[in-house]
Amino acid sequence: MSTPNKDIDKVEVRIKWDPSETGEPANDLDIIAATYTADTPFGSPAYLVHFDSRSPDGTITLNRDSRTGQGFGFDEVMTLELNRLSETYSRVVVGVAIQQRDGRKTFGEVENTAVEILEGYTTLFEDDFSRVSAATAAVVAEFTRDSAGAWGFRDAVRGFDADPEAFAAAMGGRAG
Repeated sequence: MSTPNKDIDKVEVRIKWDPSETGEPANDLDIIAATYTADTPFGSPAYLVHFDSRSPDGTITLNRDSRTGQGFGFDEVMTLELNRLSETYSRVVVGVAIQQRDGRKTFGEVENTAVEILEGYTTLFEDDFSRVSAATAAVVAEFTRDSAGAWGFRDAVRGFDADPEAFAAAMGGRAG
């Protein structure tokens, strides 16, 4: 469900999942944010933010990173300060990818997955990845800046059958 929310300043994207069974390869999900300029709003991103990086200006940061899903609550959290993002950028796409180091694993094979997107205490979006259960990665949100400079949000759940690197290269394409 898309929301008509506009003029979004700062959001938090959170994901959670259960650890794998004992003796199985770890379930490792990662949040990835891709930024696009006004001149090139689709295709290759201007830059990516993921588990071992942050935006050059510090406006998009991964606050919590998990390689196993162990712990209580949300396992990974990314903050996007859209209100501070340079006017050069007009689009930010956020996705979640499952690491594929130890063989192919889909969302349907990872127990209790969830994504939540918040602005302050307001929940903009929640999903459990069930509609993309056969996918190994998924776009979950798109933030776009209008001509007046206000940021808007659209949930954009689309599944991909790709490893994290291939997903990062394709996630900002036009939805078809």
